[in-house]
Amino acid sequence: MVESQSHQQTNSGATVLYLGLGSNMGDRRANLDKALDLLSQRVEVLEVSSIYDTEPVGNVNQPRFLNLVCKVRTRLAPIGFLTLTKGIESKLGRRQGEPNTPRPLDIDILFFGEQVMDTPKLVIPHPRLVERAFVLVPLAEIAPDLVHPVSSKTVRQMLESLQKGVQGVFKWEEGQQ
Repeated sequence: MVESQSHQQTNSGATVLYLGLGSNMGDRRANLDKALDLLSQRVEVLEVSSIYDTEPVGNVNQPRFLNLVCKVRTRLAPIGFLTLTKGIESKLGRRQGEPNTPRPLDIDILFFGEQVMDTPKLVIPHPRLVERAFVLVPLAEIAPDLVHPVSSKTVRQMLESLQKGVQGVFKWEEGQQ
């Protein structure tokens, strides 16, 4: 297990972190709204990006996703926060199983303060965020100057260096299906 001791903390001792939320089953927008509501009951939700309609990655034979990124503040430790997110996913109908399959809700911990962590249960920062336009586009909307604690690149720089660009990521407008 590798962990850094550096945390982005506020005066209250709480840590600021960024989450990626996605849904491609059922009422995708309602799933995201419910997830944000459940999160807000346990942590302070500070900022939420626009919603983006995105192509699936990995298994492309599944419905499109709605994705967003949010900035939250918590006093929970990373593994405790992971337990919270898995509980919310389960409450909204996610079944654990094959990766890259349709799901009502997926919550990924993107950054947890400035912490670097690599355990069998959790890797922070999220190991694939640098290659995912569906994460970097909404993240750049709310935190373009956030610095990756390993690469030292800003979110804006990571987005600009995407190999495939931002194709397949479209701002979602209220009323769309």
